[in-house]
Amino acid sequence: MTNNHLFFRAKDSWFNIVTLKVAIAALTLLLFAGSAHRPGYGEANKAAFELHALTPEFWTLFDRKAQLTKLASGFGFTEGPVWDSSGYLWVSDETLNKIFKVNTSTGQKQEIISLGDPDGNTYDPQHRLLDCASVLRAIIRLSPDGKSYKIVADHYQGKRLNSPNDVVLGPDGAIYFTDPTSDLPRGQKQELPFKGVYRIALDGQIQLLTKDVEDPNGLAFSPDGTKLYVDDSTQRNIHVYDFHADGRLSNGRIFGTEPGGPKDGVPDGMKVDRNGNLYVVGPRGIWVWSPRGVHLGTIVVPEQPANLAWGDPDYSTLYITATTSVYKIGTLAHGFVPYLQAH
Repeated sequence: MTNNHLFFRAKDSWFNIVTLKVAIAALTLLLFAGSAHRPGYGEANKAAFELHALTPEFWTLFDRKAQLTKLASGFGFTEGPVWDSSGYLWVSDETLNKIFKVNTSTGQKQEIISLGDPDGNTYDPQHRLLDCASVLRAIIRLSPDGKSYKIVADHYQGKRLNSPNDVVLGPDGAIYFTDPTSDLPRGQKQELPFKGVYRIALDGQIQLLTKDVEDPNGLAFSPDGTKLYVDDSTQRNIHVYDFHADGRLSNGRIFGTEPGGPKDGVPDGMKVDRNGNLYVVGPRGIWVWSPRGVHLGTIVVPEQPANLAWGDPDYSTLYITATTSVYKIGTLAHGFVPYLQAH
């Protein structure tokens, strides 16, 4: 074998290695591209679990020795957790375009339905699952077996909704949801010239409550039903409104802000406990707020979360959907669950 042959063989090997590395890099980019459509989720933000207390009051909500447990993984981008007393958790996967049931004891996943970009979920008063179906640009209701659905709302004043993001049951039994443009299907036009927060009355009528939130995302009611909280993922803040019995909002104001780096995550899903404390997705984890607007501390999560739900029989477990996984942590607090009040 000549020296030239040796040179070309070595050159070919080097070329193949470089080609392989480029291919691996391209595949990696594709795998992470599914979560890049949300601000603050461009990369997996790995961090060590920590209960980061800012006030002594934080330790009235969490045991100092509480641990975060990974329940399930292998998802694309998790959202919309809802706990069911049968022992499972509904979980949306915005990248795999499916809704799953996750066994809360074993972490086993069961695919329920394929659905383009499902997002936030909740139960209606009849304990049927409601989902924000971004590709359908609609709020939908799943059948009891989860295999089919009906559209609850997809238009306002004759124009298509943008991309419903999160949904909650109100103290009056009506459905409340946010409608930003963050998941507007590619190639489709925005028909409404604003992003809104809406109410679906018991008779199916849709009412615009406010359009003064630049990028409305997570929402929750106070346990006494007198306040509605809505966070803004672009401005990184939380709005609070006085809520009236007829569904109107008034006296909108800023409740708190959640600043962070460009890839640290943004305000997203939120829940409240029975004492009115807020648990809001924010940079690097779940920010815990008192009803007075004091940031009590943060649950730092290994993957950037998007949403959370109360679960287990005493509603003292937080289930957290975080990028590719689902986590859980026990609390000393007990969750407020709106749909239980509607039974």
